[in-house]
Amino acid sequence: MPIRVGIVGLPNVGKSTLFNALTETAAAQAANYPFCTIEPNVGNVAVPDPRLDKLAAIAKSQKIIETQLGFTDIAGLVKGASKGEGLGNQFLANIRETDAIAHVLRCFEDDDVTHVAGRVNPVEDAETVETELMLADLESLDKRLPQLAKKAQQGDKEAKVQVAILSQVHALLQQGKPARLAEPKDEEEARALRQAQLLTTKPVLYVCNVEEASAASGNKHSEAVAKMAAGIGARAVVVSAAIEAEIATMEPADRKEYLEAIGLHETGLARVVRAAYDLLGLITFFTVGPKEARAWTVKKGAKAPQAAGEIHGDFEKKFIRAETIAYADYVTLGGEGPAKDAGKLRAEGKDYVVADGDVMHILHGA
Repeated sequence: MPIRVGIVGLPNVGKSTLFNALTETAAAQAANYPFCTIEPNVGNVAVPDPRLDKLAAIAKSQKIIETQLGFTDIAGLVKGASKGEGLGNQFLANIRETDAIAHVLRCFEDDDVTHVAGRVNPVEDAETVETELMLADLESLDKRLPQLAKKAQQGDKEAKVQVAILSQVHALLQQGKPARLAEPKDEEEARALRQAQLLTTKPVLYVCNVEEASAASGNKHSEAVAKMAAGIGARAVVVSAAIEAEIATMEPADRKEYLEAIGLHETGLARVVRAAYDLLGLITFFTVGPKEARAWTVKKGAKAPQAAGEIHGDFEKKFIRAETIAYADYVTLGGEGPAKDAGKLRAEGKDYVVADGDVMHILHGA
C-alpha cells in the first residue's frame, strides 16, 4: 500500500481540481459550492522519475513500473470542524488515515469562485485549518491523559512513557503550537507519540493554488505562504490547479511543448510529489532486468532487509544479501555486466543503509 497524502483545505480552494489533475481522473466532483467532496476520493499516482527510463533503456526492459504515492481528497474543512461543524467529524476521521497533509491554499483572486470567509488570505486560511486540528488534538488528550495518568500511578511503565510525552504535547497545544514540535527524549517516547495518532504530528506541505498567469513565478499570496512556511520549518510549492487539469487531458507528447510555452519545465505533479517525498523522508531504489525496470520507495535510513521487504514480505525474513550498484555507476558504465567488471557491484549485508538511486538485486533463502 503506497504512502498516502491527504489533500485538505477550506471549501473552494481547488482541492478536487488538483486531485483530478494529479490522478488524471474525474473521480472527484469539482464544483463551486462547499462540501461537494463528501466521501474521500482516493487515487494512486505514479511518481515521475527520469532515472527509471534511463535504467530501462540500458537494460532493454520490456516493462517500466513506477513507484506510487497515494492521494486522498478530503471534504473541505470550515471553522468549528473540531466541534463537528460542516463535515468536521468526517474530515478529522479521514485525515487520521493519512501519512502527511497537502494543505491546498487559495492564492488566486476570482469573483466567480466563492470564498467561505469572503476574502482571499491564504495565511489566515492555513491558521484556521491548523487551529481546528490543534483543538481536535487537545480535546483528544483531555480525555486520554487522566486515564493514562491513573495507569501510570499504578505502575504501568508504558503509561508512564505516554504521560511524559503527551503531557509535553498537551502543553504545546494549549500554547497554540502543533504536536509536531514536541521533542521526545528517546525512541520509547517517539513511538508513544506516533501511536497517539494526533492530527498535528503529521508533516504538512502547503500547496499554493495560483491563477494560470502566476504558475511559473507565484504571486503575492504564494509569497506570503512561503514566508509563513519558512518560519515554521514547513514546505510550500506553487501550482495552478487549472493548468494541471488542462495538462491531464493532453497526450504525453504534447505536454512538454505546452509547459515550455507557459514558462514551466515540469508539471505541478512533479513538484508536489518531490516535495511530498522530501517531507516524508522517502528515497527510491530500483530493481532492473530484461522483464521490467521498477522503482520502490523506502524511508531514508532503511536497511537492505527493509528494502527487500518492500519487494516481498518473505524477502525481509529470508534476506541473505543485496547485490548493489549505485545509479551513477550503472548508467555511466552501461549496465550490470560492465559495472560488475569494473568492480562497482557490491555485496551488502543486513546492516547496509540503502542510498537513493541504488540498483539492487536481492538474494534470499527459500
